[in-house]
Amino acid sequence: MHNKTARRATAPRFRLPWTAAATLLASTLAPAAHASLFSGETLDAVANGAAWVVLFIAPLAAIGIFLIIHILPEKIAEKKKHPQLDAIKTLCLLSLVFGGMLWPLAWLWAYTKPVIHKLAYGTDKDESDSGKALSPLEDAGVDKAGRES
Repeated sequence: MHNKTARRATAPRFRLPWTAAATLLASTLAPAAHASLFSGETLDAVANGAAWVVLFIAPLAAIGIFLIIHILPEKIAEKKKHPQLDAIKTLCLLSLVFGGMLWPLAWLWAYTKPVIHKLAYGTDKDESDSGKALSPLEDAGVDKAGRES
């Protein structure tokens, strides 16, 4: 009984000599490795193009996408005629200042139904023109020709 356990404890023999031969054959038949598809002036031009993309184009595109995503709650609130549109716009701007931490809150706020506003005013939509751009001349009662109306 002692001999059987002693045989099991020994290390297994290397039984696949063909793997070593296949590895040796593959390494001798493999083509030489190249660092790039390009060489010489072409390699320099490709590297310069990649540098321009990485240093200038990609950051500008990332900033643009970041800004577009951050105004989505504002656009949704405008589309739904949310009565608290100005507050949602302010929260979107604050979210830009605080690195996007407030953006999920603005997103949720834009999608919520303003229940208390409906209780107070009888509607959950803002029918006024509060979401439009400021027009100080029109608000002051001055027409486009400069005359007071």
